[in-house]
Amino acid sequence: MKIEVKKNILATNAAMAAKNRERLQKNEVRMINLMASPGAGKTSVIMKAIEGTRERLNLAVIEGDIASEIDSLAIEAMDIPAIQINTGGSCHLTAAMVAAALDHLDLAALDAIVIENVGNLVCPAEFDLGESARLMIASVAEGDDKPYKYPMIFREVNAILVNKIDLLPYCDFDLPRFRQVVGTLNPEAPVIELSCRDGYGAEELCRWLEMTASAGRVDLTS
Repeated sequence: MKIEVKKNILATNAAMAAKNRERLQKNEVRMINLMASPGAGKTSVIMKAIEGTRERLNLAVIEGDIASEIDSLAIEAMDIPAIQINTGGSCHLTAAMVAAALDHLDLAALDAIVIENVGNLVCPAEFDLGESARLMIASVAEGDDKPYKYPMIFREVNAILVNKIDLLPYCDFDLPRFRQVVGTLNPEAPVIELSCRDGYGAEELCRWLEMTASAGRVDLTS
């Protein structure tokens, strides 16, 4: 019975995600689903991407959090449209939540939308939101064992950021081993090393974002 309930929930979500995807395609807008654990630096990464692409891309951000609007206010302070979604306890965003957020954005004026999903490495990867691509962050401070513990999310994304790379000398993080495991799980996904503090890797991140914004949809349902 529990399995059937989950199937029904995912089927309903998938139907709404398809509607979101069609809506975005009609407006030629790409949507990137950014996923990471709490504290990995999702908002800092988005802000770094805004800084590096604002002359070439018209971006908006959908912020997903269990509570508060701290992150969306930080994005709005950069003069970027930001819609806050508070899940009230749910560990992930759903396609229906994103559909409601899209109603408040001028899609015709945008090139891309970045979704900051709720901090979690499990549930968000199971829910299609209608995105064009998926990006995840693994921070050096978390350790290099995340691909072993959460292989599904590493398989499901289109690119992986290793954030807080400036902390590498101070953390027990084996970067070659991390790259090796990720390469086994998802050999097509680029691994981008990034430091939001000093800007290392920001150019590569922005280049990936611009390429994604100009590319066709990545079919996550096949």
